[in-house]
Amino acid sequence: MELFFLALLVLTMAGALAAGFPVAFALPGSAILTIGIASIAGALFAGDVSAFFAQDGPVQWLTAGVTNFRGVYWEVERDTLIAVPLFVFMGIMLQRSKIAEDLLVTMAQLFGPIPGGLGISVVLVGALLAATTGILGATVVAMGLISLPAMLRNNYSKPLATGTIAAAGTLGQIIPPSIVLIILADQLSNATDQAGTLRQIEYKNATGQAVLPTEFGITSTSAGDMFLGAFLPGLVLVGLYVTYILITAIIRPKSAPPVPSDDKFDLQFAFRVILALVPPLALIFAVLGSIILGIATVNQAGAIGAIGAMIMAGYRLMEGKRGAFTPAIIAIVSIVAIMVLLGQFDLNIKSIDTRQDLTGVILAVIAVIGLLFAVGWSGWRTVKIDDTLKGVMVETAKTTSMVFIILLGAAMLTAAFRSFGGEELVKEFLTSLPGGFWTQFIVVMGVIFLLGFFLDFIEIAVVVVPIVAPILLSDPAANVTAVWLGVMIGVNMQTSFLTPPFGFALFYLRGVAPIEVKTTDIYRGVVAFILLQLVGLGIAGTFPSLVNFLPNQSFLTAETAPPPKNPRLQQCLEQHIFAVYDDSSDTLRTAIQGAMRLDISYLPENRQSELAKSFDLALGTFDLVTQVRAAEADVAQATVTYRPIHVDVRNLQKDVRNIDDEIDELSDDLNRLRRSQATLSGDLKDIENIIEALEAEKAVIEGQIPGSWENDRKQFVSLLTAQKKARRDYRRNVDSAYEPVNKLLSVALSGGSLAEISGDMRALTAIAQNGTVDEVKAALKAARSALSKAAPDTGAISSVLTKADRALKKNGNGRETAVEFVAEAVALYTSEVTWRERAATDLFADLSSYDDAIKNSIGIRLQDRLPTSIARSVAACRSQHRDISLNF
Repeated sequence: MELFFLALLVLTMAGALAAGFPVAFALPGSAILTIGIASIAGALFAGDVSAFFAQDGPVQWLTAGVTNFRGVYWEVERDTLIAVPLFVFMGIMLQRSKIAEDLLVTMAQLFGPIPGGLGISVVLVGALLAATTGILGATVVAMGLISLPAMLRNNYSKPLATGTIAAAGTLGQIIPPSIVLIILADQLSNATDQAGTLRQIEYKNATGQAVLPTEFGITSTSAGDMFLGAFLPGLVLVGLYVTYILITAIIRPKSAPPVPSDDKFDLQFAFRVILALVPPLALIFAVLGSIILGIATVNQAGAIGAIGAMIMAGYRLMEGKRGAFTPAIIAIVSIVAIMVLLGQFDLNIKSIDTRQDLTGVILAVIAVIGLLFAVGWSGWRTVKIDDTLKGVMVETAKTTSMVFIILLGAAMLTAAFRSFGGEELVKEFLTSLPGGFWTQFIVVMGVIFLLGFFLDFIEIAVVVVPIVAPILLSDPAANVTAVWLGVMIGVNMQTSFLTPPFGFALFYLRGVAPIEVKTTDIYRGVVAFILLQLVGLGIAGTFPSLVNFLPNQSFLTAETAPPPKNPRLQQCLEQHIFAVYDDSSDTLRTAIQGAMRLDISYLPENRQSELAKSFDLALGTFDLVTQVRAAEADVAQATVTYRPIHVDVRNLQKDVRNIDDEIDELSDDLNRLRRSQATLSGDLKDIENIIEALEAEKAVIEGQIPGSWENDRKQFVSLLTAQKKARRDYRRNVDSAYEPVNKLLSVALSGGSLAEISGDMRALTAIAQNGTVDEVKAALKAARSALSKAAPDTGAISSVLTKADRALKKNGNGRETAVEFVAEAVALYTSEVTWRERAATDLFADLSSYDDAIKNSIGIRLQDRLPTSIARSVAACRSQHRDISLNF
């Protein structure tokens, strides 16, 4: 019965959409109606409202709906969607203020004289508008109204002209900042959590271990990551379009002839080009650059974009009038002043100590007031001129409300889909397909492509992605990132919007195209661009680093970057460092041997032994690297014969688990029917026969598992264990080899500051002998505090002083013992000052040179963060998807 209600849910939704009901009401309405019918049927025919639900029941479905509603509107952590109204506002403001039109006209004049120049200008403007508006319909309509007549007047081929405009208009779906990418990021972040649970279950089923190792976890995503991930694939698509138009213009000159410009290429024309291009480019850099450089979050970048768009609209709406650029100039001057002041002063109000700090804060306040004045002035212009701001706010509210209502409705539909077992059905179907992940991926992408004919990107993102994404992300063989999957889905949806006969971009263009342009011309024109988008999709799929590199680099170079010791970084970090050993082993050995000859005889014995041992360990690093590589080679050699066996057996074991789950469900049904007095004995017998048949099928499948499987698995696991041990030994070795060096350098220059408290330390002996108990304890406490402030690594002295404090009782007993401890502490202090002062002059320079030689190789794991060059290398390595299935 669950399948019946699942089909009813899908058919009700499809019928509602086909009948013209708004998506925002069709999705939750079909869910509510089907849940209600299933609950009533269960109460009437089975005496249980949850009888016809595969998972949970109507109460749990309602609870899930409330949770999703709260998640969208109240959870502070889920703030990704705040960026939606900000970027929508930015796009609509730029469109209403005619800045998009200025771009089209200027670029056409700039590129027109070269073959295919008008088409190239349309593509480039489409990319720029995508990076500033991200609104498909608005971009296609604007270019269709402005560029299409110009292209037709200049004898451009109708298919080429319409195809170029439609394809360029869809770039807003993938080039950031895109509303599609924001919504996909929101959905994929939730899907990642579910996928992580699925992978943990699979790992437990395979290994019996309940905890999934950190390095096998699934990489989640954010709107910022999606923006960075889509940036390069978007540029690839732009490059493909431009290349195609150029080649077409060369091969068939009549289809894309050059268009001579009547305007002179003089200073006035150059000024128009700069005025049309520089502000949008500056806005793009401010929005995307702030995200890439880690200066701003996506929400903050959206606010930057919204304010920037309003300032640009402020001067564009006053075009040709006196003082049109005054607010923009004030804003630019204020921003430059703020940036200069940030570099020259500490603008934290709480840390004002000097008159100079106060001056910096006052100047910064003046600059901020100037910026606020410029923004307010620009905003006032958008209010007074053509009521622009009101129109933009109304359209922003409409679009944002639609997005959020659809999100809630889709959450209700998805919860209902899960309640009737739809998610398990999809999972079973996908996992049963031969070919593994890539077959599943192609099927999912095909379904999304077809749905793109009928549904908008929001419906696909919030209905389909939450169902299929956890299944695809949890696969350990492909081990794809959420960013990569999201970008692939985004490019796929972009392609479907071009595909005849239902592509949305085609409808938009058909609505504004002249009568002489036939619908078949539009269809013929987009075919080449559909093929180019499929090529771009294939490039992004074949080279995942195009998608993954920028998010990884941003993550590893940000202020909040993880330390090099992070478990997720180790394999790629070691790949880079081992290459460094290959190239620089002689240099490193020379540096280590030179350090061994340093005079460290005056250091405390424990530090001497630690440092001497660290040099030996550093020299032994190269042998451990050889052992790691040997262990890797053993695993790689065994993998060739083991992998096919592993894949076959795990699939058979998965089939067995599915049968066990089915038997458990039937057993529950059988027990429920036995408790029901109205049950016929024939029904019970039918279920018992099905269970018996399943048990027989299970036995057949278990018989297909090779008898040598347990031994084969044990041998391969032993090789994996040896590899892990070799890596663990290497990591412990390099940490132990570098830590004493790092520790000694941190204290070697502290002898002078430590000597400054010598008077207080020597006075302790007299106080301990003659002072009152309270005076002694206060002096000991003050000494411990002074030590901790004066120099690092003074714990040994403080520890002895603590013993003295504990030895001295309130009644005065234990004074002799306390005096002895104080004497010991003072002697230890004197020794520390002596060797530290000598180390500062005799050892620090040479040890620093040694540290410089090894800190980015042997000592890299103990650094605070990765150097930029190494971070890029690790980011490039992590951008490739790594098969980890043999660990499961």
